[in-house]
Amino acid sequence: MCRHLAFLGEPVALGELLLRPPHSLERQSWEPRTQTSGVVNADGFGVGWWAEDDPVPARYRRAAPIWGDPGFADLARVVRTGALLAAVRGATLPGSDGEAAAAPFAADGWLFSHNGAVPGWPGSLAPLAATLPAPELLALEARTDAAFLWALVLHRLRSGDPPERALAGTVREVAEAAPGARLNLLLTDGSTITATTWGDSLSHLTGPDRTVVASEPYDDDPRWRPVPDRTVLTASRSGVVLTPLEEPSP
Repeated sequence: MCRHLAFLGEPVALGELLLRPPHSLERQSWEPRTQTSGVVNADGFGVGWWAEDDPVPARYRRAAPIWGDPGFADLARVVRTGALLAAVRGATLPGSDGEAAAAPFAADGWLFSHNGAVPGWPGSLAPLAATLPAPELLALEARTDAAFLWALVLHRLRSGDPPERALAGTVREVAEAAPGARLNLLLTDGSTITATTWGDSLSHLTGPDRTVVASEPYDDDPRWRPVPDRTVLTASRSGVVLTPLEEPSP
C-alpha cells in the first residue's frame, strides 16, 4: 500500500504541500489515517514536478523513507512548482529495484502512481503481459506491480486513449485478471489530473489557488471531499468531475 498526492495551482514550495501540513505526505509515511492495508510507507518515496516553461517534469526519488532524507527537506524548502505528483511507497517484501520502484513513474510528459496491490502478482497478470510489445516490457523501470500497471496505462495513452479511458480500461482489465486488486491510479501531465478509486481512499480539494487530489487529506480544511469507490476523477485548476467506473464484464 502507498499514499500519493497530485497538485495543480499557483506555484508553491514543495515543502508547503509535502512536509509542512499537519498530516502531510511525510507524516502519512508513518501514520496514515485512512490506509486499509499495511501500517508504514517506508520503502521509498518520490516527487515529480514541472518547472516554468519546461514540458518535461523533473523527478527526485529515493529508496529510503521520506523522513530520513534531509537533502529532500532542504530542496523542498526552495523549489517551487505549479504542478506535481508525489508518493510514499508502502513497506513490501525485499527487492533489488531500489529507487526505480518508487513512484512517480514518468514518460512522454506524464507522471504516474499506483496506490494498492495486485493479488497473485506477477502470475495473475501474465496474460496481460502478452498484450504489450516486447520493447515496452523490456523498458519497465522496476519489477513491481505498479511499474507494470504504468506500462499498461502508457500503452493505452500512446495508442490514442484519453487519460480517463486509459486509466479506466486498465483498472477493468486488471480487476478481471486479479479479483480483489486495489487499483487507485493517479496520472498527471501538469495541466490535468486523472485518478481512479478502486478499493482504497481518495479525496480532493478545490480552492481559489489550487486543486489537490490525495489518498487522504493533508489537513482538516473543510473543503476536502471524499471520492466514492469505483470512480474516475478528472481535475483541472478550475474544478473536478467524477464519473462512475464500471465493473469488468462477467
